[in-house]
Amino acid sequence: MRTLILLALAGLGAQLVDGSLGMAYGVTSTTLLLAMGTNPAATSATVHLAEIGTTLMSGASHWRFGNVDWKVVAKIGVPGAVGSFLGATVLSKLSKLSTEVAEPAMSLILLGLGLYVMSRFTFRGMTKGQLGKPLRKRFLASLGLVAGFLDATGGGGWGPVGTPALLASGRMEPRKVIGSVDTSEFLVAVAAILGFLFSLGSQGLNWGWVLAFLLGGLVAAPVAAWLVRLVPPRVLGSAVGGVIIVTNVRTLLKSDWLGASAGLSTPVYVLLYALWAAALTYSIRAYRKEQAAEAEAAVEERQPVAA
Repeated sequence: MRTLILLALAGLGAQLVDGSLGMAYGVTSTTLLLAMGTNPAATSATVHLAEIGTTLMSGASHWRFGNVDWKVVAKIGVPGAVGSFLGATVLSKLSKLSTEVAEPAMSLILLGLGLYVMSRFTFRGMTKGQLGKPLRKRFLASLGLVAGFLDATGGGGWGPVGTPALLASGRMEPRKVIGSVDTSEFLVAVAAILGFLFSLGSQGLNWGWVLAFLLGGLVAAPVAAWLVRLVPPRVLGSAVGGVIIVTNVRTLLKSDWLGASAGLSTPVYVLLYALWAAALTYSIRAYRKEQAAEAEAAVEERQPVAA
């Protein structure tokens, strides 16, 4: 029972972050299950089975708060489902080593995207000249296919790949990016489960764990959708960039590529968190100045012009 309660709390926390920042549910849940000794294929299947319910609730909540662009959902979600089904089938047939070799390479790419996203939103905010322009269908289809494949093979990746790529385009508000990515993830989760069931059946699935993750996520989904609507885009972009950077630096430090010792990792983490805090502080102050300037301009417009 204690394990189920901990898993429910983990699911609640993971969905709260995922629904607010567009990522981290799969990564958080997968990491916990792997630490408990579950094999990679069963871990990914368990997480995606729980995600069917959490993403459905999250998508409905984001739709309710106006955070969803349905055209983007369709253009990225359908290719994502195809990639997810293929990834689940591949993971069912490959050893754990295959995923571990690819993980550092993916993290290096995501780290670059994270640095770009954080710097863009921290120092520039939203680029109004690009905001609202339509995204190319070919770009969305390719992004969905790759993100869906990585999500199924790695137990998480739809948000970490899709969210920074869409944010980096500068053509969508952060809340719309997060809402659309979370909503389309429902299609990805369903396709992944079909792939795992087709290849493995229900082997290795712990239905109690699935239910615990699901209940925790269902509680958090509406709260996260409400929260993302209130956070200013500039601040939200800086926060998302920080999540991407810290998560992927952690993966690289633990990989065979670097194999960093604890003595090296600690100062790196301290520096990263300090930079992240500074970026958030700068974004909040810049947002307040923008709001004050807009309020002052509005007051001036209401004042009568002297004859």
